[in-house]
Amino acid sequence: MLVGMKITTIVLDSVGLGYLPDAAQFGDEGADTLDHTVLKTGIELPHLAALGLGHVPGVHTLPRVAKPQGAFGRMLEVNPGKDTSTGHWEFVGIRLTHPFQVFPQGYPQDFLAEYCRRIGVGGYLLNRPYSGTEAIRDYGDEHLRTGFPIVYTSADSVFQVAAHIGKVPLETLYDWCRVAREMLVGPLACARVIARPFEGEPGRYYRREDLRKDFALEPPHNVLDEIKAAGLEVVGVGKIPDIYAHRGFTREVKSGSNEEGLARTLELMRQDFSGLIFTNLVDFDAKYGHRRNPQGYAQALVDFDARLPELLAALGPDDHLFIVSDHGNDPTYRGTDHTREYGMLLVAGPGMAGRDLGTRATFADLAASWARLLGVRWNGEGVSI
Repeated sequence: MLVGMKITTIVLDSVGLGYLPDAAQFGDEGADTLDHTVLKTGIELPHLAALGLGHVPGVHTLPRVAKPQGAFGRMLEVNPGKDTSTGHWEFVGIRLTHPFQVFPQGYPQDFLAEYCRRIGVGGYLLNRPYSGTEAIRDYGDEHLRTGFPIVYTSADSVFQVAAHIGKVPLETLYDWCRVAREMLVGPLACARVIARPFEGEPGRYYRREDLRKDFALEPPHNVLDEIKAAGLEVVGVGKIPDIYAHRGFTREVKSGSNEEGLARTLELMRQDFSGLIFTNLVDFDAKYGHRRNPQGYAQALVDFDARLPELLAALGPDDHLFIVSDHGNDPTYRGTDHTREYGMLLVAGPGMAGRDLGTRATFADLAASWARLLGVRWNGEGVSI
């Protein structure tokens, strides 16, 4: 490993590059988050284009520059699913043979009865796939009257619990989620239990995204463990540590927005250490994709593009910057769920300029590439770029 080398990897959460060959199995044929957002809004992304994003197969809305500043390609997701956990687990070299459990009809009644008994409440509200903002709009009043948790899911493998901070103390909500996490294993195993605190008055409820907390299944052995075991730093920014159940990290840095996530990432890039900085920028997905808001999604892309020169300037002579995405969430598509799409792969660093990385066979090529650059043993999934 080169002394002082840092790899910074930034996940543009849900910025997919067009539907995968198996997208029809997920009901997502025709989805294309990046191109549809650009077409709908007319935005320009000059710095992403300069890295080579317009050269990636399937990207039709950005120009092809004469001399790309970075390496460019896309990644095919192998894991069965289209959510945060399946994509991020594959990033670090975890191959899933079976999809995480989903509950399109809601969770079983006997499970919920036992859950309510364990957390000491007399009942629950909702229990079916639902928009989070609509859940508190439609059930917030009853929740305030009864104190019952609002529980709901989505097309993803999640068990979400919403509660008003004024009715249910935040730590109590977190405890409710810890109980659910302990119970949702084995045949009922789901990828994430998510605490969804909210505030406000009837008719004006709003979610406190900054107080959201994820309780994930602990992943099996992966490349983060190897990097940490080699004595290198592994710093998770934003929701990254939550996704991996806080396994494999030497430091965790909180972030409540894309802007804050980028600020914290830049601070870390300028520090003197060797290892991995791993950041998730969640606003694309949480604030705009699920809410089918192409204008908001487009502005988030423009804002990130504007910060890209600053990120590139923060790279040391041996450092690398990876910009990737974990699935799609086409804001122009039907429904409110994620979309099964190719992941982005842009790389800046020594020897990367102008390299066409093509279509990678798995997201796990990211794990193999990190290991190769950092001189860390890795015999798992993926092929280094």
